[in-house]
Amino acid sequence: MKPKVVITHWVHPEVIDFLNQYCEVFPNLTRETLPREEIIRRTRDAKAIMVFMPDSIDSDFLDSCPKLKIIAAALKGYDNFDIDTCTKHGIWFTIVKDILTIPTAELTIGLLIALSRKILLGDRYIRSGKFRGWRPMFYGTGLNGSTVGIIGMGAVGKAIAKMLQGFDVKIFYYDTVVLSEDEYKKLRVSYASFEDVLSNSDFVVPMLPLTPSTKHMINDETISKMKAGSFLVNVCRGSVVDEHAVVRALASGHLAGYAADVFEMEDWARIDRPREIPRELIENTEQTVFTPHIGSAVDSICREIAMQAARSIIQVLNGEIPDGAINFNIKKEQIC
Repeated sequence: MKPKVVITHWVHPEVIDFLNQYCEVFPNLTRETLPREEIIRRTRDAKAIMVFMPDSIDSDFLDSCPKLKIIAAALKGYDNFDIDTCTKHGIWFTIVKDILTIPTAELTIGLLIALSRKILLGDRYIRSGKFRGWRPMFYGTGLNGSTVGIIGMGAVGKAIAKMLQGFDVKIFYYDTVVLSEDEYKKLRVSYASFEDVLSNSDFVVPMLPLTPSTKHMINDETISKMKAGSFLVNVCRGSVVDEHAVVRALASGHLAGYAADVFEMEDWARIDRPREIPRELIENTEQTVFTPHIGSAVDSICREIAMQAARSIIQVLNGEIPDGAINFNIKKEQIC
């Protein structure tokens, strides 16, 4: 009998075809997120599960699915998943490390431009039927000649800095790990303290994982240290930014604009997770640009992300150490 594999969200048919060679696959053929209870029901006797951003795995889930050998995450940021509990249960947890970097950096550049050049406002104006030709309207700032501050210089932060080299911008970065001399020369960036990045940047881009220390790192206090009239762009994790602090800063005019691809309501690991985006942000179409978590939503990339997760599943079912594993401290006797 082939081992059972559950896929919680829609994937390309090629991924299902690949797994079908080795497994009995139970895909989600809709574009919607299944209720947690339904995912548990499908996974009770499964050897593997492929999970996505809206999923969350905790001890209760794993206790209900005792045959699981691997949780293959089709993503890079895994803060919605209890990795320690997976390890205690002897279950591999894998991620896809690298191929999301460029799409996420591309989207960040797009949001920087859309926000500062009022692209969405112009689009809505055209569609309103009011456009009668050029008028002295929708003046923005643009990127040229500005200063961009990147908080968190991991793979995506570096990719953003590299893409910004096509613009005439000054780039400051802050990270707990300072880049090597070769790296900062190559990326043409300058290290600065967290406070100096905030106070000197026209655009602030946090690019951090969600941890207890980064939750609401951008809050009333830190926003007050940003330049008056500056922009904030969040493409990392919603809860790195206190959205209600952003509401207040936009209302006062201290922040000129806010763009985001991620929102606090998505961070399932938070017990106090808000269930909705603040109404004030949704209704503020003058100062905001939002996208629905499409950082990696490039068709070919999404297919390859799921395919890499599928390959990790097959590796584990063949008794191999999977690519993308992040919990190598599983005891050998737990793996069988």
